[in-house]
Amino acid sequence: MASLVWLLIPLVALLGAVVWSVWAGRGRSTGDGSSLAGYERFQQAMRKGSGGE
Repeated sequence: MASLVWLLIPLVALLGAVVWSVWAGRGRSTGDGSSLAGYERFQQAMRKGSGGE
C-alpha cells in the first residue's frame, strides 16, 4: 500500500502541472485598445501644442 502512495505523488504533481499550464496558457485580452487610443490623443495634443511638427 505504501508503494501506491509513492506512485500517486508524481501523478498528483503531473496533474497539478497540467492544470497550471492550461491556466497559464489561456487566451487573455490585453485591453490595450483604450490605452493606445489615449496615447494617440496625447501625441496629437503634443503636436498641436508644439507648432504642428
